[in-house]
Amino acid sequence: MTRVFSGIQPSGELHLGNYLGAVKNWVRMQHEYECFICIVDYHAITQPYEIDALQERTIQMAVGLLSAGIDPAQTALFVQSHVQEHTELAWVFTTVTPVGELERMTQFKDKSRRQESVPAGILNYPVLQAADVLIYKADLVPVGEDQTQHVELMREIARKWNARYADGFFPEPQVELTKAGRILGLDGQAKMSKSLGNTIGILDEPEEIWDRLRPAVTDPARVKKSDPGTPELCNIYALHGHFSSTDEINFAAAQCRAAGWGCIECKRVLADNIANSFAPMRQRAAELKADPEGVRRVLRDGAERASAVARDTMSGVRAAMGFVAAEPDAKPT
Repeated sequence: MTRVFSGIQPSGELHLGNYLGAVKNWVRMQHEYECFICIVDYHAITQPYEIDALQERTIQMAVGLLSAGIDPAQTALFVQSHVQEHTELAWVFTTVTPVGELERMTQFKDKSRRQESVPAGILNYPVLQAADVLIYKADLVPVGEDQTQHVELMREIARKWNARYADGFFPEPQVELTKAGRILGLDGQAKMSKSLGNTIGILDEPEEIWDRLRPAVTDPARVKKSDPGTPELCNIYALHGHFSSTDEINFAAAQCRAAGWGCIECKRVLADNIANSFAPMRQRAAELKADPEGVRRVLRDGAERASAVARDTMSGVRAAMGFVAAEPDAKPT
């Protein structure tokens, strides 16, 4: 069966951008492929973070993923730091990855510009990503467009390691772009991000959803309610496409163009539809929060499944590279 790997940082509560941009796709794929979904806490520490909050945010993310439909019977859901082979393979991959390739990564350039002293972890971030995927010999990596450059690098890393040590050992994973595309935040400018405060949480109560959506940016040409608008330029209209019926979307477009209603009415319909769509997730989350040990058990079970594959891969890596094997019969597979 085709194998899929994807990861998400433990930023706390899962938000609408995460869901539309990635998680909704994972929920679909788990019924078609063998899926490994990882909460990537090692990636999270490349930026300053609240130490006391990391555990809580990791569990919150697990609750969000399970509430959104990730099924532990179908998917190995686990925490990155619980499978030690991720960092072991990352170190191996640093020995075949050119520094110049890392320095040309767009995300490295963007992040390093904002810091006086750049941690090596930011430079090597894509190397750990490559290890995350290749430790499971994954065939597909569902990502947004902003991550395609990193996937191409992991393909190159696989080629370089294979050429030096064991031809064909690692597959060259393929990108599967999410159909949702780039989800803009409520500011209508930047990608939806919790750090920017431009998100809606999938577990927010209806009142919270409305409070977040009400001040959201719309078509800049509509200064007054009587001004006709262009729905295609409005981020609220774009979000209707994910949560509203065809009739509601068409009505919203017609009303916008004719100035038949104001943006606040358009937002009200969207807020109600988002709240209704996420209602089953809120109910599921309440059940999970009442059983925190059950959530941790899911993560432990997922780590055990992931570790079994990762150990086998690393056994083959060590044998191919000439390390003294703990088990004398270990061979590349």
